[in-house]
Formats: sequence, C-alpha cells, structure tokens
Amino acid sequence: MVAENVHSNEGVTLVGAGNPGGEEIVKAVAIAPFVVAADGGANFCLAAGVRPAVVIGDFDSVTEDTRTALPEARFVEVTEQDSTDFEKCLNLIDAPFVLATGFTDGRVDHSLAALSALVQGLGPPTIIVGKDDLMFAAPAKLSLDLPAGTRVSLFPMQPLAGRSKGLRWTIDGLALDPMGRIGTSNEATGPVDLAFDGPGCIVLIPPAFLAEALTALTG
Repeated sequence: MVAENVHSNEGVTLVGAGNPGGEEIVKAVAIAPFVVAADGGANFCLAAGVRPAVVIGDFDSVTEDTRTALPEARFVEVTEQDSTDFEKCLNLIDAPFVLATGFTDGRVDHSLAALSALVQGLGPPTIIVGKDDLMFAAPAKLSLDLPAGTRVSLFPMQPLAGRSKGLRWTIDGLALDPMGRIGTSNEATGPVDLAFDGPGCIVLIPPAFLAEALTALTG
C-alpha cells in the first residue's frame, strides 16, 4: 500500500526523535506552521507544546500516550524498512520548504543518514535546524547574505569542485573530497556567492541566519 502524500501550502516543520530542543521546535513552527512528526518526534512535539497535524513512520517509537493525546492528527504508516524516518517523510511531503529538527542532535549514525538524505535531493528544499548549526544541501548556485565574520562550513559528501566569492579562504581551484580536502570553519567576509559543478555539498552556518538560508534556497 502506497502512503498518501502530505500537502501544505505553507512551510512544514518536521520534527524527528533525535533529541530536538523545544526552543528549536517553537522557532521553526513560527516560520513553518504546518507540523509533521517523524514517528517518535511526536513525543517531542507534545513536550514542546506543539501539536503535529501529521505523524509519519512505522510507529515503533511514538508512545501510546502520545497517540491518545493526538486524536485529531493524521497517522501515516510507512512500514518499509529500506529508508529512514527522515527519508520517508521527505518523500511524502509536498510543500514550499521544510525546516527539520531532531535529526542531528542525537546519535551520530542518524545524523550522517540525515545528511545523506539532504544531498540526495529528496522532497522540498530542506534545512536541518540544529542547536549549533543550520545544514542544507547546496544547489548549483547559492547566494547567502551574511555579515563579515560569520562561520561558513562546506562539507563535500562526494568529490566536487566549486567557486566562491565572499569567503575568507576561496574554494576556487580546489578539489573537495570527503576523503581529502574539506571546507569546514571558513568565514564570510560579507555576502557569499557559491557555485558547484555538481550536487553533494553540505553548507553549515549558525542558526541565527535561518532567514538568510531560507531566502537563498527558496527565493
């Protein structure tokens, strides 16, 4: 049985079970008010005083108390085990953008799986909102309106090359590779322009610049 897609004309806040902070959930909901929980993420939604409209997963971690407390929510069961809860959700969400939290603040293997999902380009434009970082997959061209001194990290998930303006250390002429040269702990000298020869680069910037990241990805 194929699960029915989740449609929203507004941005979606997607909450996972990887120890999301209540503050991150509330801040995301203020920008993306349609709330979807990935399985046990529903437990964290209720703890933050947020009621998800939809819960997606195989329901191995959402508690019975949470299910009882959400009689109005739509529960979308996806039983296949070949994808993560994050991938299941992104594949079903049809929305202008997704702000995801609770996918990188728990187990490291879950965090790596979430980053893999980002660079695969699943679902709408997606930003992972963590306690210390915003993470998103770089499109072919990206412009970020950042003030000088802002930390900008680039992590290639596969070999690629790119060009930059507005970085303290340019990436022009570099071969970025997860097993070689990476681009972490760079710094903006002002607005940043990036271009890449293919997909596969994760951009990490401080959470204070969520509005700038969202503008860069959605226009």
